[in-house]
Amino acid sequence: MLTKSKFITVLLGVVALVIVGVGVASADDLSAADKAQIAQFDKGPRTIDVSSYPEKLQDYYQVFSRKCSQCHKLSRPINSNFVLPEQWSRYIKRMMYKPGSNIGRSDAKKIYDFLVYDSSVRKKKQLEAALKGLKADERAAQEKKIKEVVDKYK
Repeated sequence: MLTKSKFITVLLGVVALVIVGVGVASADDLSAADKAQIAQFDKGPRTIDVSSYPEKLQDYYQVFSRKCSQCHKLSRPINSNFVLPEQWSRYIKRMMYKPGSNIGRSDAKKIYDFLVYDSSVRKKKQLEAALKGLKADERAAQEKKIKEVVDKYK
């Protein structure tokens, strides 16, 4: 008969194996097209000239650079086709839970603000096209989030 502490140890071991298995499976689940697209993002520019950005966002760029380059090339998010706040939010949350990312809530918020602002400036045409493709209520929600970020740093 298992004692309570042995049961908890076994249970935690099983949970860890499941989590590791899911992580491996999710990496293998990428299609060839997704892998090719990621490879293309990785080949693009690795830095952004933020000298014209508000000072606080220049600081947040440093947080973004430091945290995001721990797990992948910085060129991946810089050159990705993500431009909407919803996309950045989802991406950052996913990265927060990656082992070793060390992205806490405070840094995640800074990275989010930087990426939303950057998309509104550097990827403006791509952002406008993405917004046009949304339903009116979704577009309004995304535009509101963009405005909140941009207005915060004026």
